[in-house]
Amino acid sequence: MKKVAIYGYYRTDKSFTYLLLLLDILLKHKVEIIFQKDFYEKLLNHKNFIHGHADHLLKSYPVFKTFEGYDDLPDDTKLFFTYGGDGTILRALTFIRDKGIPIFGINAGRLGFLATVQKEQIEKAVNAYFKGQYTISERNLVAIDTKPEIPALKDMNFALNELVVNRKNTTAMITIDTHLDDEYLSTYWADGLIIATPTGSTAYSLSCGGPIVVPESMNFIINPIAPHNLTVRPLVVPNEHAIRLKVSSREPEYLISLDSRVYSLPIDTEITAYTAAFVIKLIQFKENSFIKTLQKKLLWGKDERN
Repeated sequence: MKKVAIYGYYRTDKSFTYLLLLLDILLKHKVEIIFQKDFYEKLLNHKNFIHGHADHLLKSYPVFKTFEGYDDLPDDTKLFFTYGGDGTILRALTFIRDKGIPIFGINAGRLGFLATVQKEQIEKAVNAYFKGQYTISERNLVAIDTKPEIPALKDMNFALNELVVNRKNTTAMITIDTHLDDEYLSTYWADGLIIATPTGSTAYSLSCGGPIVVPESMNFIINPIAPHNLTVRPLVVPNEHAIRLKVSSREPEYLISLDSRVYSLPIDTEITAYTAAFVIKLIQFKENSFIKTLQKKLLWGKDERN
């Protein structure tokens, strides 16, 4: 029996109904379902989870197994469903890490560059998956080392979208000395600096004027946030380079974020960013390709005059 995991987030009863639909379909395909524990407990508190739409199925499958995190997520899990939005996928990465489990992202949120299957497409997409009508998109991640070592980052030093260096507790700019390997690149006087992956090119970096990069590209985007040097522009570099950062500030600490996870670092902490040793696998369907997502979400090729 194929084992699949589910983790998610829902806001409304309507989106909850689509989640129950997902359960119906998976149970009909006779898979073993395991839930992320916190998410499962929230479901159990919903008034319609046991005595609602899926009651006839849940009577024959009344209790689902759960996992809490990376350590107890079974290695033989064949597929990881996320139900929510792009942020839900980013949080799911902390459970999957280097296990190589493909992610099937269902979008119950707004934009959805990572979670490209719309909730209204659940039945069609899940059935297409079980027929083998899909591809896997492998996405590189950015990882970091710090000097001195920060214990909190030991096992959580990676990001799918971006590493961001930011000022803390000050309105003043910070300065960020930046090297590519051992060669000096620039000193950025700015509110912060983004090191984005191609996947992250449509996230924070895009909002800061960065280029859109095809996800399978082997690049990093170095993009300053509100730089005071008017000649500084975003730079795309091969991801075979290591990027070294040294921050100066009036404050004794600065902030970094790895996707949605935020850490405070002492000002004397140096960061080296590089390509992570593992990739994340996303289930991709032809009708929800990256190009089609650009057309739908950013209205590429759309013109009211046509």
